[in-house]
Amino acid sequence: MKVDPKDIIIDIQHISKAFGDKVVLDDINLYIKKGEFLTLLGPSGCGKTTMLRMIAGFLGADSGVILLDGKDISPMPPHERPLNTVFQKYALFPHLDVYDNVAFGLKLKKTPKEEIDQRVKKVLKLVSMSDYEDRDVNSLSGGQQQRIAIARALVNQPKVLLLDEPLAALDLKMRKDMQIELKEMHEKLGITFVYVTHDQEEALTLSDTIVVMNEGKIQQIGTPMDIYNEPVNSFVADFIGESNIVNGTMICDRKVEFIGHEFDCVDEGFGENVPVDVVVRPEDIYIMNNLDAAQFTGTVQTCIFKGVHYEMTVITKEGYEVMIQDYNCFEVGSEVGMLIKPADIQVMKKERICNTFEGEMLSDSRIWMLDAEFDCEPQEGLSKGDMVKVEVPFGKIDLRDNLDEGSTDGSVSFILYKGNHYHLTVITPEGHHIYVDTNDVWDKNDIVGIHIDPADMKITKISE
Repeated sequence: MKVDPKDIIIDIQHISKAFGDKVVLDDINLYIKKGEFLTLLGPSGCGKTTMLRMIAGFLGADSGVILLDGKDISPMPPHERPLNTVFQKYALFPHLDVYDNVAFGLKLKKTPKEEIDQRVKKVLKLVSMSDYEDRDVNSLSGGQQQRIAIARALVNQPKVLLLDEPLAALDLKMRKDMQIELKEMHEKLGITFVYVTHDQEEALTLSDTIVVMNEGKIQQIGTPMDIYNEPVNSFVADFIGESNIVNGTMICDRKVEFIGHEFDCVDEGFGENVPVDVVVRPEDIYIMNNLDAAQFTGTVQTCIFKGVHYEMTVITKEGYEVMIQDYNCFEVGSEVGMLIKPADIQVMKKERICNTFEGEMLSDSRIWMLDAEFDCEPQEGLSKGDMVKVEVPFGKIDLRDNLDEGSTDGSVSFILYKGNHYHLTVITPEGHHIYVDTNDVWDKNDIVGIHIDPADMKITKISE
């Protein structure tokens, strides 16, 4: 949907940032509308906090510009930008009481005393801290200190309020309460909030718009409902809430095969017999005792009460594990039927169907790729120095505990369970991404040796 430029308060254009060899932000393009509650969401290290600090002016970009109301603010120091930041660690002044903490910025600007008094009282009322003006900040609870930190930012009447994981240090109940209060503050103030979190539920609760980030790139931008119901790839589907994510084949329009069965769906335009990823949320699988009315059957492996619903793991007759959330309890060991409605099946294009690496022939049976030497089968028509493309199926990458057994090594950075196997992302020290299908259980950040059998490489010359 096209947006009127007058409605855009922050326009981020082609922003990139690296720390040494590590690219933290990779050509980010994003606009933020006036009055919007926008959340940058992603795992640790995805670049969300770096992006917030660049908007605030605490970090400079390697390339690209950030516009505020159409003006490039890159040369503008943080204190001159019409925005304020609330940090995870509240950064309150312990030697000042609540009133003076909130008034600090106004006093620096030499604002008249009567105006300071009026604005401080108004903002303390907004955050429900009117009776705490004379209190020592160290005597306040974590939630109260967070309210004061927000009040100190709001008293300066910023055009944009930046919030860097402001509720992370609070306990669960207090965090829930503060989420409601933040939402109400945003509605009352009508200013733009840019919020950073790794908490998916928090993002879904608070946001008008969610920007999902991973490895320095934007994965998806949308409303909470869009992000939850229509994830664009397996990372977003896995990161936002609980999901069953499995390999599938789009047979034709409105018909997809997965977990060993064909299902009607609502998706079109993928083509025929095309590999796809399929997402079904746990609450969208209907579970029943009537096996005759079911599309497929299985055996209950686990059943855990979660307060509102039961969460069950069921192993289908075909050997796939599915998670189901239902208000009814089905006993462990019982045989059950399951059904999925067409509208509850989300089909996604696969980002890739195999590993593809670029390499250079060192001899007819030796290749340089992934910044390492690998053996390959003798290649007719190829000679030393030829640049080649190497394709390796996900299931043909062998991970080893012993690093010496691999031609190179890497660190497990992402793990996705796909019903009957794990799909891993392994990153080498040089930053190469390798994708692996395996039945072995690995943990995130495990260091692994990487072995590829010569017979499993498909090598083709890159045309000049």
